[in-house]
Amino acid sequence: MNFGRVELRGQDWFIWTEPHIRARLKRVFPRAPQQASDHQRLSASPENSRELKWFLERYPMEVNAPDQLDALAAAHVDMEERLAELLGGKRSPREIALAEPARDYQLLAADSCQIRGGLLLADDVGLGKTVSGLLLATKADYQPTVVVCPAHMPSQWAGAFARFAPGLRVHRIRKGSPYPLTRGPKQRLADLWPDSPPDVLITSYHKLRGWAETLGEFCRYAVFDECQQLRSPSSDIYRAAAYVARRATLRMGLSATPIYNYGAEFFWVVDALIPGALGNYDEFIREWCIAGMSGEKARLADSEQFGTYLRREGIMLRRTRADVKRELPDLQKIEHTVESDTKVLEQLSGNAVELARVILAHNERFRGEKMKAAGEFDNLVRQATGVAKAPYVAEFVRLLVENNQPVVLFGWHREVYGIWLEALAGLNPVMYTGSESGPQKDEAKRAFLAGESKLLIMSLRSGAGVDGLQEVCSTTVFGELDWSPGVHEQCIGRVHRDGQADPVLAYYLVSEDGSDPIIADVLGVKREQIEGVRNPGQGMIERIHTGESELRRLAQAFLASRGEVKPLQPAATPLFPELEES
Repeated sequence: MNFGRVELRGQDWFIWTEPHIRARLKRVFPRAPQQASDHQRLSASPENSRELKWFLERYPMEVNAPDQLDALAAAHVDMEERLAELLGGKRSPREIALAEPARDYQLLAADSCQIRGGLLLADDVGLGKTVSGLLLATKADYQPTVVVCPAHMPSQWAGAFARFAPGLRVHRIRKGSPYPLTRGPKQRLADLWPDSPPDVLITSYHKLRGWAETLGEFCRYAVFDECQQLRSPSSDIYRAAAYVARRATLRMGLSATPIYNYGAEFFWVVDALIPGALGNYDEFIREWCIAGMSGEKARLADSEQFGTYLRREGIMLRRTRADVKRELPDLQKIEHTVESDTKVLEQLSGNAVELARVILAHNERFRGEKMKAAGEFDNLVRQATGVAKAPYVAEFVRLLVENNQPVVLFGWHREVYGIWLEALAGLNPVMYTGSESGPQKDEAKRAFLAGESKLLIMSLRSGAGVDGLQEVCSTTVFGELDWSPGVHEQCIGRVHRDGQADPVLAYYLVSEDGSDPIIADVLGVKREQIEGVRNPGQGMIERIHTGESELRRLAQAFLASRGEVKPLQPAATPLFPELEES
């Protein structure tokens, strides 16, 4: 018996059948339109095609494209079986060689992406999503790779490729409009080549708008870092990203917070990474969402159930630190670039400029004045740097705490604390700094240990010898930096000590402006990035003073940012001879 006909038109199945069968089909396919009609329309995704084939066993119909139906259904069966074997541990992920070996769970993400054709990787912060993302870029089949990231991240990605895949030809796109990616006969740009485009191109979301058509011509693998930026389909950024993504063979999106419970937004993120995986937009809204109030976006009806579906279908992969802690080192130090408000630093003028000039002067008669100027200048610039990046530090910490990770946040200046307290007031932060009395500090520690607060703000040079924090916390964040490596070691030691059951993460949040770049270089933060164990015997002696050479470098960089360049020459007599001798 034949109950109707099914036709494939473009990317959709159109189904004509009897009214009572259409009613049954609507119950089986909640994605299908529910209004009255003489036919049903269903997107021709592999999942829908597999279920449609099953439905036709009960209600046989004439199909105009039976081979396509069989192929799409078989593709979904094959994908599901391969994912089940991989995620169920029945086979190990395929090895991909890097200069520093990837962890198994990072290899698993790359394997999963290949099986599904795309992946939303939503691992916890600190689990190395960057490495997971760059693994497939080492494969010739997926080159050129295009990495799209926030404006402050290209240098971080370039550094990751240099560290893990130094043999790849990597180019950071420098302008918002296209220019040749191969070197002409008179060009000598070190990161361009005469024969073919680079293996990897790194660009920001904003620059991508001018490059989409160019990159879409040859991109085989697209990586979208902080991919929640793809949630607005009407934006130029989304249109550019979707253009590149749909022309790539594989796509991976990286974000620990890819969803804000607005189903409408989440659809567009997934659809850019795995086109058609959630059906079309109307199908998705009908199946997974409830309508918002007037003017509001539709929300997920059951976000937990939706997350389970995404993981089962291989659309999203999310691991927590608890899931993978056996593969993590005891201590990870991670340098993470954050944005800063340059206007705050631009307001440093007048006194700061004069102080910088005094520091760079070469007149021994002003030695005492230079020492005083050095201290004042250091405090001014470090405070301004802390204030400039404070809102962005607060957002990073919020991400951690809202992912149920208690955090000890280290800083130094009261002005910075004030911004953090205001921005993070909803998290009930407690304070342990030089301004609190003994009983107040004890109460802050008690509240943190009792779980009444998951955020303890501590001064960089407070709390020596404090014990017990390791019982509830394994994450530290340096929202401001100290010149002394020993101070940071002491701070990390508040949680990295006997009794700690979990791997410890220490985040150094570094801006690209102000004092941070020079302090980070002095500390060796960028060299440490640190997947492991620091060298024995280092960092054990606290450095009380800032060396003259570092302050002179800072003063020179500060004046240079204002167009006043002074040559950096060694002073005849050091400001701190005791340091020079050591």
